[in-house]
Amino acid sequence: MNISLVGRHIELSDAIKDHLMHSIDTLSKYHLDLISVNAVASSNERKKGVTIEFTINVAGKNTVVITQRDDDLYAAIDIAIDRAQKALRRLHDRISDHKNEGLNEAKLAASHTIDLHAANEAMEDEIVPTELVLYKPQEVAEVVEKLKESTKVFEVFYDNDGKMRVLYKRGDGRFGLY
Repeated sequence: MNISLVGRHIELSDAIKDHLMHSIDTLSKYHLDLISVNAVASSNERKKGVTIEFTINVAGKNTVVITQRDDDLYAAIDIAIDRAQKALRRLHDRISDHKNEGLNEAKLAASHTIDLHAANEAMEDEIVPTELVLYKPQEVAEVVEKLKESTKVFEVFYDNDGKMRVLYKRGDGRFGLY
């Protein structure tokens, strides 16, 4: 990054130059490709105070120009740097989409490590043993007691007439029956 410090009608002391350099270095935290930063400090006799202007050239993006006028040069530099940081943060947020970035990386990593076709073929040949449950007719009262003791939300069963029924827990603590 090229840095240019210029004083118009004002002499830039070493302390001011150090403050400007330190302030400009804080702009690199946004990981943007900054080509150059030009800082122009000027004093105008008609208008009391000093003006600082930062021109920040970002690769592939528009130029960011920040102009700040104040009575004190250090205060003007600090305010202008805060405004520049805000502008660069907004630019950085527009460039990087945080919502999809992690998801896309996860999809990419998963696609390289897992062969979905081979996994699907392996699952087709696999036999999963299941426990046989006999569906004998039950009384509604028995099923209510079982549902109270378990963490299930509903229970499907055959009643004594051979009809398939569904008993479920309602939101108000009572039970419903289909």
